Amino acid sequence: MLQIDNTILSFDVFERYFQCDLKKCKGQCCIDGDSGAPLNKDEVVIIKEIYPQIKKYLPEKNINIIEKIGTSEIDKEGDVVTPCINNKNCVYIIYEDEIAICAIEKAFFNKEIKFRKPISCHLFPIRITEYKDFDAVNYQYLNICKHAVRKGKKNNIPIYKFLREALIRKYGKEWYSKVEIAAKEIFLGNVK
Repeated sequence: MLQIDNTILSFDVFERYFQCDLKKCKGQCCIDGDSGAPLNKDEVVIIKEIYPQIKKYLPEKNINIIEKIGTSEIDKEGDVVTPCINNKNCVYIIYEDEIAICAIEKAFFNKEIKFRKPISCHLFPIRITEYKDFDAVNYQYLNICKHAVRKGKKNNIPIYKFLREALIRKYGKEWYSKVEIAAKEIFLGNVK
């Protein structure tokens, strides 16, 4: 583990490779699981506000669920998350060329909204656990991402580099600069 400011990062963030390969995984991370994407308080408000802009991308079945239970819900662990369809697909999933993509992110890339997607989604495969005095930043390996690991190795992209934009969004440029310095000083040549 390595401490940078108020974060403690797993060495895996530096030592493991990752680069999404949507053609092979088909966006499975938005499908697998028994709960939706974790949301913070600000994101709950934002998603509720932007729902009218993303609604046009969603299938009728998804719209019916959102309009019945809301743009977010509380899961069985008491966390606020995106709603799911039958405890599986995130309700904001749409399909393009048989690949699950995020309707929120589609509206963002189409410059219709300024919010890209929940930070928990943007940071995947990193999972952050927030404690009173620090955040634990850990890599979550899932078998559905085996192609992303292979592609990351092939292209020499450690997790922290793959998630540069998301990490800056979460912690800022100054923090990310410290991550890059630590990577060069401590982990150079130790990526797996």
